[in-house]
Amino acid sequence: MIKTVGIIGANGYTGSELIRILSFHPNVELQFLYSRSNSGVKISEIYPDLVSVCDMTLTNKIEEVDILFLCLPHQESKNFLAENSIKENVLIIDLGNDFRLENIFENRNFVYGLPEINKNEIKTAKSIANPGCFATAIQLAILPLTKLNLLEDIYTTGITGSTGAGQSLQATTHFTWRNDNISAYKTLTHQHVDEILKTLNQFNEKEINLHFVPWRGDFVRGIFTSSTLKCDLKLEEIQKIYQDFYKDAAFVSISEKPIDMKQVVNTNKCAIHIEKNKEMIVIHSAIDNLLKGASGQAVQNMNIAENWDENLGLNLKAIAF
Repeated sequence: MIKTVGIIGANGYTGSELIRILSFHPNVELQFLYSRSNSGVKISEIYPDLVSVCDMTLTNKIEEVDILFLCLPHQESKNFLAENSIKENVLIIDLGNDFRLENIFENRNFVYGLPEINKNEIKTAKSIANPGCFATAIQLAILPLTKLNLLEDIYTTGITGSTGAGQSLQATTHFTWRNDNISAYKTLTHQHVDEILKTLNQFNEKEINLHFVPWRGDFVRGIFTSSTLKCDLKLEEIQKIYQDFYKDAAFVSISEKPIDMKQVVNTNKCAIHIEKNKEMIVIHSAIDNLLKGASGQAVQNMNIAENWDENLGLNLKAIAF
């Protein structure tokens, strides 16, 4: 049975990536693309690379669908749901940060949509809070070590592409500023820190301190993070812990060789590499911020919730720009 899909905020980067993926998904049909600011405009006029993919016109009217994706700016999903009556049987997947920490909203209980740890909960969910991009990359890098119950202080740096800032123009997204440039921002105060700690502290006996410095990169898409902490285990033992932890994870791979961001851009993959020097280990992780960090993971969550093959529609290398 084909399920109908609506996308709220379809004219943003995550919305356009959802359109690209879902246009090739065999089990869904795009019913409407909602946008207040661009209603009446064809999506291919905003994103010319979608010309041969989707020719739908953006609308400011909401239709009944089976699955609804919310691709709104942070803190706007709550407003949307408060202003619009969505039936309880509609699967809602929110790509904003509204329900990642506070998961209860009216009659809906949002499940945190990190499939590598919450797959069973996602299977029966009607409301899913999609994780943040940095949060996904950092959590996947560190989660296996929570099995040791020894985590305490973690020092993480991470660099992201310009699409991580969204479509709205800002001083730091101009090409002339971003090109050939790197800068730190939200040092030790990034909004994903609380989201990460909420997950990690569920599994770790000690309270964890995460010291995170994010960077803006001079590229369009992708995230690369490096997390440093103390660990007395041998490198081979740590690698075995990671291999076992992710043995059933469809999109996480553990590499014994150094990784780079190009390995994962335009895919729903997360690549992880671990290094050790004396008592210190560094866990590197790389994802595409718009895919495994947003729209790709949202489709992965949809597949799980609808009891479809987790990989369905996510062979992205051939279709993403």
